[in-house]
Amino acid sequence: MLITIDASDARAIYVQIMDEIKRAVVLGTVKPDDPLPSVRHLASELRVNPNTVQQAYRELERDGLVYVRRGQGTFVAPDGAGGTARERRQLAGMVATKALREAYRNGLTVEELMEAIRDAETRWSEDPNTGGAR
Repeated sequence: MLITIDASDARAIYVQIMDEIKRAVVLGTVKPDDPLPSVRHLASELRVNPNTVQQAYRELERDGLVYVRRGQGTFVAPDGAGGTARERRQLAGMVATKALREAYRNGLTVEELMEAIRDAETRWSEDPNTGGAR
């Protein structure tokens, strides 16, 4: 499972970790009962404090997305996995918010962003391997 964090993102790091894990669950990258990386391993990989990863895992457990087996680690909850319509809408909202934030940061309007997305989709449908990149 690939988890990335963005230092320029205004969201707290533990929230970014949570969102990345939620994304992996919605997309099916991780399945029910799959183990998550250990707190220490993920903290080392992301170069963050282990308490930050622990906080993300604790919140995900509180939300019912993961469960902990004492002495064995943290696992994806059976009922927490799967790309339900609600979860996919949430994921789409997260992607849209990130894109909009970047657009505003770069001086683009919503209309310009939407046009660029439509153009990219057209190029992508022509060549999904490169997204139309030449």
